[in-house]
Amino acid sequence: MKYYIIAGEASGDLHASNLVAEIKKKDKKAEFRGCGGDLMKAQGVDLLKHYRTMAYMGFVEVAINLRKVLDNIAQAKKDIVDYQPDVVILVDYPGFNFRIAKFAHEKGFKVFYYISPQVWAWKRRRVYKVKKSVDKMLVILPFEEDFYKGYGVDVTYVGNPLLDELAKFGTANRSIFLRRNSLGEKREIIALLPGSRKQEVKRVLPVMLKVVKRFPEYQFVVAGVSSLDKSLYKRIMGNTDAFFVENQTYELLQNSSAALVTSGTATLETALFSVPEVVCYKATGFSYHLAKWMIKVKFISLVNLVMDKEVVKELIQGDLNEDNLVKELDLLLHDGTRQRQLLEDYEELKDRLGNAGASAMAATTILDALKPKK
Repeated sequence: MKYYIIAGEASGDLHASNLVAEIKKKDKKAEFRGCGGDLMKAQGVDLLKHYRTMAYMGFVEVAINLRKVLDNIAQAKKDIVDYQPDVVILVDYPGFNFRIAKFAHEKGFKVFYYISPQVWAWKRRRVYKVKKSVDKMLVILPFEEDFYKGYGVDVTYVGNPLLDELAKFGTANRSIFLRRNSLGEKREIIALLPGSRKQEVKRVLPVMLKVVKRFPEYQFVVAGVSSLDKSLYKRIMGNTDAFFVENQTYELLQNSSAALVTSGTATLETALFSVPEVVCYKATGFSYHLAKWMIKVKFISLVNLVMDKEVVKELIQGDLNEDNLVKELDLLLHDGTRQRQLLEDYEELKDRLGNAGASAMAATTILDALKPKK
């Protein structure tokens, strides 16, 4: 069968590539085309667009680049019609993929959505668009299944693909990691995860770096991603006494005592590595106030959303400042009661998410749904 698959950022590229790998195990004649990144390309996906040319964050950034966004959408629509896939698989990335879902459905293509956009958090009316344009939702957070069922959407909870990644990753050798990155053996590490988008890094990393001088007994390490130019990190870091690693986030987390993490998938990854964390979020003033007006959930981090309580501290917008970061980081490092409660909550979080195997489950669900009805 022919599959058209679209992911618009680094995490989507990762999960889409794993899904492609599992589909190939079950469908030996599978062919793939779409939009994504290097990981999808390595799995044999013929790329129309790399996500580096597609990823825009927030209302303001999208508005500024609206012509490019619309052109990318138009190209994808034309490419789908030219390719004539048996199914269109959309991975998160809602601003783009909702438009593609509507178009593909109207053109008569099967549409599956893997990794739900956060319609349960805001713009809940979008669930009606999902019901109208998507044949099957494959969700990765336990509460999402009940949410969609409540609206009559065909949905399956397939488990969380991050568990697959952690199982695949195994255990990093600490000595090798430290030597490779010129890190000291004796000082504990604090990880700084500023996100995978340029706008996130530019807004959040400068605030994170302010705490470095307040904890001289620790070594702070910034987790960079290769999809962003290294010069961006170096320019922001300046002469700060912090280290930089690229594409080694899991190794870094596995060797860290605590982490400051930009809101997103990384908050869940950090928790699954049992690393105490502070969640950081900062947008443009306009984007933040508009989101605050529209948001429908109590928390922004996936850890707190899955647990339905404040497990990790969230420092949002004005609250994300040097003094607050120092206070919360100090608690994580030196308050035994706080540490024990956090680790207990992390264990319950892992129980709620279940076991590894999300990518295989998603592939099986897709292929079963595509089988001709008897």
